[in-house]
Amino acid sequence: MMQEQHLFEYAVIRVVPRVEREEFVNVGIIVFCTSKRFLEVVFELNASRLRALSPDLDLDEVAAYLQALKHICEGKKEGGTIAGLPAASRFRWLTATRSTIVQASKVHPGLCLDPKQTLDKLFEQLVKQ
Repeated sequence: MMQEQHLFEYAVIRVVPRVEREEFVNVGIIVFCTSKRFLEVVFELNASRLRALSPDLDLDEVAAYLQALKHICEGKKEGGTIAGLPAASRFRWLTATRSTIVQASKVHPGLCLDPKQTLDKLFEQLVKQ
């Protein structure tokens, strides 16, 4: 019996230390799958890569921004008003285009069997390598 594939969407979370230079480091992945009721973000700050672009970057501040994204994804009260929205609205808000130090790539669709495994695979391919 073939397993059912599920439509998912993902974006790469990037740190852009100096927006005017348009240089960035991929630090995370956010995956949303409506049919599996899945919305999750994973991230990891690579200090040496980020410092290469911006030696004065406040990594604690960036980590706080990323933690806020996680709270919103999880629908936790620490995520504020946005965290109380339905998952689809939270995903759209998190991946909206913005000119800040933490940005999301364009949203990409795909099909998967398991969104958690897909999240882990994308993280390995697009952030860790």
